[in-house]
Amino acid sequence: MNTALTCIGLLGLLVFGLGVRVSLLRTSTNTLIGSSTDPADPLYKWMRAHGNACEFVPMLALLIYVAAMRGPSGFMKLVMVLAVLARYLHAAGMVASSSLDQPQNLRFAGALGTYITGLLLSLSVLFG
Repeated sequence: MNTALTCIGLLGLLVFGLGVRVSLLRTSTNTLIGSSTDPADPLYKWMRAHGNACEFVPMLALLIYVAAMRGPSGFMKLVMVLAVLARYLHAAGMVASSSLDQPQNLRFAGALGTYITGLLLSLSVLFG
């Protein structure tokens, strides 16, 4: 359970850390609501990174928790860790890119890792 709780805590830190960064950018740019839709605008990139994390992190955290309740194998513990790594890679790729309309390797790896680990965790919950 320690692996799962650590992973869930790290996912929470990602969502709230991205949220704090968005709030700080809003303050520094005096943007109270919304943002530019320019894919190179830092506020827009951080908002999208936060929004995307908010779309995937809750389900991953729930799947990790349920899988942990079933006494996960070493392989599933690795999948949990890789799911967290994937979400951090995706967020890093989004904010580090010069523009969101350009391909970015970290973002791609993070998205692919999220889908693969999410599917494995889902299957583990269904059939584990």
